[in-house]
Amino acid sequence: MYVNICLLAFTIRLGFATNYTRLDLTAMPKFCANLSFLFKEKPFLERYGAAKKAGFHCVESGFPFGFTKEQVVDAKNSAGIEQLLINSLTGDVTKGELGFAAIPGKEMEFLNSIKTTINYAKALGARKIHIMSGKITEGEVTEAHDKSYISNLRNASCLLQQANILGVIEPINKYSIPRYYMNSYEKAIEVIKTINSPNIRLQLDIFHLQLIKGDISHTIDEVKPFVGHVQVAQAPNRGEPDSAGEINYKYVFEAIQNSGYSDWIGLEYNPINDTVNGLKWINDFGFSS
Repeated sequence: MYVNICLLAFTIRLGFATNYTRLDLTAMPKFCANLSFLFKEKPFLERYGAAKKAGFHCVESGFPFGFTKEQVVDAKNSAGIEQLLINSLTGDVTKGELGFAAIPGKEMEFLNSIKTTINYAKALGARKIHIMSGKITEGEVTEAHDKSYISNLRNASCLLQQANILGVIEPINKYSIPRYYMNSYEKAIEVIKTINSPNIRLQLDIFHLQLIKGDISHTIDEVKPFVGHVQVAQAPNRGEPDSAGEINYKYVFEAIQNSGYSDWIGLEYNPINDTVNGLKWINDFGFSS
């Protein structure tokens, strides 16, 4: 499902089913389905095939808990689909663990989680990893949290460089995940500048951006030199881009175009009904042939 926005100034390869393709190859940004959010009508491994059947050529996902690397690779390869991004291994989510990057005393857990995730990413051919920072379970953010985050990301950047994988950090709003450490765009950009590695970039999720600070147009313009990945969903309820909410996505897609971003755009939203029927927004926005 390509959209009719000129994100690229040169010819790119096709990314969706031909019934959603325009002849003008210079006007085709690329959407990838987030399998942790879309196609939840099916078990996780079956979502690769469901995404391909719906017309996608690329997917992303959270870490595939409960499945071996071989099982996930087989599901992806059987579907004949590309995997772009995978979230880092978070730890035990039942205990509130959402990554370790900013958690003092969890340096070894962080290192092991990154090594495991890189191992999965390389097997899947994924070229991006979203590095989860973790939640601050007690008290306030301290200098120790900040130092741990910088140190852990520096160590991760070396491993990512060796694997030729891009690490992205994502500010997440306080309503979706209360007390998540990385919850500020200003802090994220400061961290990226401090680490100064081409393997650590910003994951720009427009849904989180709206709920953290709004001012979408100016923020896109300010952070564009640091962006490594983009995701979309309506706010505040995280539905399809055309669902009722605060964001005018026709305008936002134009702003993304103007920023120069030309890689896949992740669809990380919760379908209001079923996934396939919800994809009609692509045609309704006038993005089909």
